Amino acid sequence: MRNKSVKFTVTAALIAALYAVLTMVMWETASGAIQFRLSEALCVLPAFTPAAIPGLFIGCMIANIMGGTWVDVVFGSLATLLAALCSYLIGRAFKVKTSEKLSVGALALVPLPPVILNALIIPFVLYYGYGFKDAFGYTGTAAVLGLDALTVGAGEAAVCYVIGVPLMIFVHKMLKKSPDLL
Repeated sequence: MRNKSVKFTVTAALIAALYAVLTMVMWETASGAIQFRLSEALCVLPAFTPAAIPGLFIGCMIANIMGGTWVDVVFGSLATLLAALCSYLIGRAFKVKTSEKLSVGALALVPLPPVILNALIIPFVLYYGYGFKDAFGYTGTAAVLGLDALTVGAGEAAVCYVIGVPLMIFVHKMLKKSPDLL
């Protein structure tokens, strides 16, 4: 039992560190109305291990503490936590960790919660936490939130699908070779 808790803690810590470092190294592309937060590709990992849930949350919180406002620390990190929980549940439903082959449904749905939740939550973080106008310079609240939802969602979709899906395939292959890896 002790080995399981140590493995869980170490895995969560590694994911947190990787998330925080990837975000901070690429901060210029990881924040703003148009975001390409490379670390968000890691949001597919809860499909393989529940340790990714606290890992992603803590990593996001650390990154947001280093470069964000309190609104981002709280609500941006909560968006990542909720997305990780949803991706975990989808992964369990599709038996991602133990399946012989990843299904198209798993590949399509596991990355979806971060896209949706960030598109819904982060525009409010940008508006209220940073006073951002949207990427196109509009100033009306509805226009700003709506356009930021589109730009944040598009950036999130690009990262989660273009990088996250290949990461899922890679992790799945690694788990076939070494089932105790995660």
